[in-house]
Amino acid sequence: MIARVTFAAFVAFWASVATLLALSALAPASVADERHDLREIDAEELAEHASLESCWMAIEGKVYDFTDYIPEHPTPPSVMEPWCGREATEGMRTKGYGRDHSPAAWAMMEDYLIGVFVD
Repeated sequence: MIARVTFAAFVAFWASVATLLALSALAPASVADERHDLREIDAEELAEHASLESCWMAIEGKVYDFTDYIPEHPTPPSVMEPWCGREATEGMRTKGYGRDHSPAAWAMMEDYLIGVFVD
């Protein structure tokens, strides 16, 4: 009995590994891979987008245009506005009170990636 359960677990494990490998081979390239030719954006250009109508943020060396995302953000726009047009890694890492954003929030940022921040 124990041998059958062990064998079944062994087969299930390797079937899972094979499935994950097959899915990763079929998955499209990530957004980051498709944007290998990102443009460089400096602090001066970033600062030109410091409003809710045009909200760019530099986070961990990359620049994101969150203008279209602001209405979807779970907090009022006034929470994001002070970070528009500037380096905002602190805002992402602390939410202003010491708590990091979720892994899902970090992952969704790739949809808004527009450039690389050069300081």
